[in-house]
Amino acid sequence: MGSPKTSEEPRVWVLLGRGTGGNGQMLALAEALGWPFETRQLHHNPIQWIPNLLLGATRASVDARRSDPLEPPWPDLVIAASRRAAPVARWIRRQSGGRTRLVHLLHTMAPLDHFDLVVTMPQYCLPQRSNVMHVAGALNRIAPERLASAAIAWKQRLRHLPRPWIAVVVGGDSSSYRFDPDTAARLGREASALAREKGGSLLVSTTPRTPADSAEALFGALDVPVYEYRWRPDDPDNPYLGFLALADHFVVTVDSASLPMEACATGKPVQVFHWERRAGVSSTGPLAKLPARLVYWGLLKPRRDFDAYQRALEERGWVTRLGDSPPPGAQRPPDDLEQVVDRIRRLASGEVPARVDPL
Repeated sequence: MGSPKTSEEPRVWVLLGRGTGGNGQMLALAEALGWPFETRQLHHNPIQWIPNLLLGATRASVDARRSDPLEPPWPDLVIAASRRAAPVARWIRRQSGGRTRLVHLLHTMAPLDHFDLVVTMPQYCLPQRSNVMHVAGALNRIAPERLASAAIAWKQRLRHLPRPWIAVVVGGDSSSYRFDPDTAARLGREASALAREKGGSLLVSTTPRTPADSAEALFGALDVPVYEYRWRPDDPDNPYLGFLALADHFVVTVDSASLPMEACATGKPVQVFHWERRAGVSSTGPLAKLPARLVYWGLLKPRRDFDAYQRALEERGWVTRLGDSPPPGAQRPPDDLEQVVDRIRRLASGEVPARVDPL
């Protein structure tokens, strides 16, 4: 929960959903804006499955018993993300008499001109519009003070391991990828080879999407000095922030948009472990590229094009593939977040008009 609003600053609401990646991006953006903000945790009912084009501006899809209340005073700015939050954000603007500005991340599955700004990434394949801001990577960042605190907490616990410390942060199953035990074991072997080559050790952590059998295969394939962490919900001893703060090098998995950007923000070398998509999932098939008009209306959603996302990160020199040579020396951290903050500040000041292109 942000601090109370002052008379000089916009009142900001962040509509949290169920996705940790989307929530992380919204919170990073809200913190980077520097304005006080409040969070509203949303949970949804089965009405959420009705297409947004039919739902319109409504909170009917919200499970009011489990969600935070949506009551006045209404915010000046709403930050939301993905499909489920789009009707709710529009409903809040309607309650405010049209005063609330809407900033939406990732995709909307609703007509794009209902939003003042949509911030999206290459894998979502949204069309070019004056109110659509295309960024190379996810906006996830960790506040420096949190990293500093984690560094103090973990430095002594890891000091017995030889440096460089190579953090391996593992995603898992998704709609596009299946992280099976064979793939996990290959990651373990390749990460171990990297640590041997550099004379260092591994800091390995799984995440909520990592299957248990794949985690065991991964850890079983490691044959170098290592700190192992198996993800547990609500664990105060989760070392992830410590890894971000202290690691000299990162390896992340291709299935995640958030993990590489949180690692890239440290300015340390980042490499991505790739494997084949699920059978039948392709970024070049007949449903991969849809007419811009259908995507604009939210009638159809393209398959997420992870190749486009990875190309964007590689072209900017932020990541390389595991097995290729990492970029030498310190890296320039991504500046997408700063560009989005500037755009929103200009929107809030009236420098960028709230109205967008007509259909």
